[in-house]
Amino acid sequence: MSRGRLAGKTAIVTGAASGIGAATAELFAREGAELVVADIDRDGAEARAAGIRASGGKAEAIRVDLGDPQSISDLLGETVRLFGGLDILYNNAAATQLSSSRDSAVEDMDIEVWDALMRTNLRGTMLAIKCALPALRRRGKGVILNASSVSAQAGAASFTAYATSKTGIETLTRYVAVQHGKDGIRCNAIAPGLIVTPATASTYAASGGPGEIMRRHQLVPRFGCPDDVAATALFLASDEAEFITGQVINVDGGYSAVLPFNADMLDFMKRFNTAGRED
Repeated sequence: MSRGRLAGKTAIVTGAASGIGAATAELFAREGAELVVADIDRDGAEARAAGIRASGGKAEAIRVDLGDPQSISDLLGETVRLFGGLDILYNNAAATQLSSSRDSAVEDMDIEVWDALMRTNLRGTMLAIKCALPALRRRGKGVILNASSVSAQAGAASFTAYATSKTGIETLTRYVAVQHGKDGIRCNAIAPGLIVTPATASTYAASGGPGEIMRRHQLVPRFGCPDDVAATALFLASDEAEFITGQVINVDGGYSAVLPFNADMLDFMKRFNTAGRED
């Protein structure tokens, strides 16, 4: 694993014990990066790092709580101590459990849920960037990737706090890109659409479930998977993307490109054409 598109680089991936973060950490390692597998789930992070090492990569696990500023500072300090510096920070982790169960419409919003999501998703991302900037600057150049969501780009009946936190991350991404571009630091965000992971497969892939509803409005006729996002992260982290900064890249199967009535219109046209042939 010594050679690859990220050879000689040190990367932190948060939320790397499972899902998108795990797929990205493993791909980065295969492409030669030295990895810090960061997650609030210490055992999961240790297992992921051990798997990378067993495959010939170099990885260390560090527990991080993005709701705790000291924990974030410790993550960056320990990374520099272990690997001598930092080249890539991927702020992938997010507080999704709260969002899926208690994140409602504004009128019914639980303030504790709102505050927790803003603290972990938005403030945590900002603090990780703040702590990483000195190390990235010392390298002469660096890459910051932030995790947004297509839910930040339109309205919906629920997930209000989660989507708002992700909208903030998109704005933060542009500000960091502007403020540190002359330092050689690029900052971009990735906005996934419906990505089915082992943890969400039973919910999203079920017949008649929310995943089926969302997939109906996609242009690519399959569910997204963590590898789709990981491949995008790899490109943005590599030198191949050195002219890309301040951008939000949607990885959503075309979901965000479609007018909201497109799927219904296609159904209507099918019925119309069928009726015409019968006449």
